[in-house]
Amino acid sequence: MPFEFEHLRIPGLVSISPRVFPDSRGFLLEWFKKSEFEAHGVPGVYPQDLHSHSTKGVLRGMHYQIHPSAQGKMVRVVKGEVYDVAVDIREGSPTFGEWEGIVLSEENFRMLYVPVGFAHGFCVLSEEAEFVYKVTHEFDPDCDAGFVWNDPEVGIEWPMANPVLSDKDAELPPLADADRNFEF
Repeated sequence: MPFEFEHLRIPGLVSISPRVFPDSRGFLLEWFKKSEFEAHGVPGVYPQDLHSHSTKGVLRGMHYQIHPSAQGKMVRVVKGEVYDVAVDIREGSPTFGEWEGIVLSEENFRMLYVPVGFAHGFCVLSEEAEFVYKVTHEFDPDCDAGFVWNDPEVGIEWPMANPVLSDKDAELPPLADADRNFEF
């Protein structure tokens, strides 16, 4: 099997480690295989891919799309290192408002599947980072939503105190006031 699937503490979050084949020229890895992903409860259809570049100290989050264009995300780092966070925002979930954070890097090759009903964000730990996403629904600006990265009610333990934010991210509301329509 070319992948190891680890179901994390919050149901729905899955860390995926691909098998890496290194040699003197570099390496080869498979980072997506529909049949294997689906066999482990991870979606196998992603109609849109995204790629972002950020520098050290940048924090992007906490983002999601509401229904009818809600997205699951498969994320990975192809250059650098980030601290990646997902927060359960499904009303009625026993883990509502709880978060999970993991380091994704070009060296550990780890990926994270973030299902519908979770907010997602990351901060860059290395000098720069290249971050790629596969999403289960195309971006819809009418369904774009999020909450502020440092909401004290959520209490994410970010590895930096004063990240670089976009104006949009700095002005996001707390989770309690954020637009969301997810049920557990």
